[in-house]
Amino acid sequence: MSGWARGLYSVLMTLGQPLLRRKLARRGRQEPGYLEAVDERFGHYSQPVETNSELVWVHAVSLGETRTAAMLLKALRKQHPALRLLLTHGTATGREEGRALLKSIGQPGDIQVWQPWDSPAAVKRFFTHFKPRLGLLMETEIWPNVIAQAKTRGMPLVLVNGRLSAKSLKQAQGMAALSLPAYGALLAVYAQTELDAGRFRQLGAPVQGVFGNLKFDATPDAAQLATGQRWRKALAQPVLMFASSREGEEDLFFKQIKAFVHVQYAQSAMNSVASQLAGGCKALVVPRHPQRFDEVAALATRHGLRVSRRSHWTGSPADSMEAMNADVWLGDSLGEMALYYGLSDVALLGGSFAPLGGQNLIEAAACGCPVVMGPHTFNFTEAAELAEAEGAALRVAGMAQGVQAGLALAADAAGLAKAVAAGLAFAARNRGATARTLEALRGYL
Repeated sequence: MSGWARGLYSVLMTLGQPLLRRKLARRGRQEPGYLEAVDERFGHYSQPVETNSELVWVHAVSLGETRTAAMLLKALRKQHPALRLLLTHGTATGREEGRALLKSIGQPGDIQVWQPWDSPAAVKRFFTHFKPRLGLLMETEIWPNVIAQAKTRGMPLVLVNGRLSAKSLKQAQGMAALSLPAYGALLAVYAQTELDAGRFRQLGAPVQGVFGNLKFDATPDAAQLATGQRWRKALAQPVLMFASSREGEEDLFFKQIKAFVHVQYAQSAMNSVASQLAGGCKALVVPRHPQRFDEVAALATRHGLRVSRRSHWTGSPADSMEAMNADVWLGDSLGEMALYYGLSDVALLGGSFAPLGGQNLIEAAACGCPVVMGPHTFNFTEAAELAEAEGAALRVAGMAQGVQAGLALAADAAGLAKAVAAGLAFAARNRGATARTLEALRGYL
């Protein structure tokens, strides 16, 4: 690796450790999980390692990556029962999801810790303590000192389910002295799409396969999905969901909802589609980040909207006077996306109505919930384009058009049925990445 670039980077990462501690303390006031085992981030561990355990290290930085890793790890454990896992994360939601995963499939000798801060000393302590024999990085996680240390120790390091947006490629090329040696030191990259593979190759990464997206192999929770669908039938009115909404987008959404719900704001210009919402269509918003649940509820209230929270329901919203009188439902629970998609007729795609790259639309398609997406889907370019081409998703220019399109689709029984079928077919046709990845990893395991 280029000596001067990584040397300067290492100095900055070392000097940045006090800033990281302050950031964790600040985040911990909202999410206590960030205050847990802070010293692990700097390479100090209390977990004993079994002699000759030969841990397989899997790094899944956040909630989405951990859920994706779960499919691969369940399959790995089934094929290799003696395999022992070292699972690392960077966010509190990722760690919580990883804890639940290990509770489900874990065995004695499995370990879960925070990822090491990418300073030379912390990374060295991580590898010295755990001595993993193989590392699997999920999706986009490239850390120069981690990769350099793995190469020095002769530990194979593979990027699994790899994706690289045009924006990320440009950023990496802008730091070529640091990023090119890091990408080039990976043993293999298994990319999601040919577009991703081409971008990885521009950075010198050893692309060994294009296997599709592991997320297509996820099976929605059948009980949750059935419950949501049952609740939707009991409502006898459409539900428009804003799925995995991000900061800045909810304000746009609530402005549209307010215009439709409060007739005095739009009565003179209200068309038949808009009048549906004023007349009873339900709006559901599920924020991407759980620490923002209270913030989003307060934002809706400031817009003059009545809010009912999922955490207050004891059963179907149709059985709750509070829910039925509310203008906005807030999905303030974790792990219930299948229920929310089952409850909804149409979903707006979070992250796509602001320049954030969009969230994953695959789960919505697998649940049979048509998607309306905004102009910004660069994090999932190929999946978004395929879904649009196959009729599983609609593309609009902005939030106003998105709400209008969602309501119009919900009111069109034939069009809605066609979009549902297209989504289910789209999800089914793209499965198989897990099996292809397992086959490629066979030689390392």
